Amino acid sequence: MNGEARAYPLNIMNWHKIVNDRFGDDWVAVTYCPLCFSGMAFDADNDGDRMLFGVSGLLYNSDVLMFDRASESLWSQISATAITGPHRGDTLEAVPLANTTWGAWREQHPESAVLSRDTGYRRDYDRDPYGAYAESREIMFPVEFRARGYHPKERVIGLDLDGAQKAWPFVELRQADGRIEDRVGERTVLIEFDDATDTATAYDADGRELASLTAYWFAWYAFHPETAVFVAD
Repeated sequence: MNGEARAYPLNIMNWHKIVNDRFGDDWVAVTYCPLCFSGMAFDADNDGDRMLFGVSGLLYNSDVLMFDRASESLWSQISATAITGPHRGDTLEAVPLANTTWGAWREQHPESAVLSRDTGYRRDYDRDPYGAYAESREIMFPVEFRARGYHPKERVIGLDLDGAQKAWPFVELRQADGRIEDRVGERTVLIEFDDATDTATAYDADGRELASLTAYWFAWYAFHPETAVFVAD
């Protein structure tokens, strides 16, 4: 963004979940929920005022609820919507990001900065506080809609465009040729998948990257129960 590339290691985000950052004149909130494997970045400009976000300690559909420090409104990360407070009903504009390996990111962006472990907090960033959660079928907290058909922690890339939603499970993408032209509602999209790095990216018909969501299948379905699902031929 604005000529700057930055990486946010998940072993740090597992503990802190939100980084309030700045790219030139643009404020961005980079967020991550380990329970949902959902990384999302948002435009943090609010009519010229910077929005600073924190972790509330609360969950909705097993997903982190953020709060903005000015109004203390609660915001659902995956729905990008305020659910309580003065901002209730307002939405955040998502900014595209890549959920990928450090090696792949560094190859594409050799001058990238990377979030330092010198955070000012005493945390063991070599230890995953969630242990074997990513491999387990267990969901720690209740969700409104329970998904079927895939392992709950199967990774998917999902798009929500003009009220239409579709998900592409990685297990299906591995059976495709790496580039899939598809439709979400009335819009044509292109999904690119790199099996070596488990990285999926979405583009519109003009080749512009879209703000997609890579997350666990159960988390995508919990917020998008009417979703269409890609199945490989």
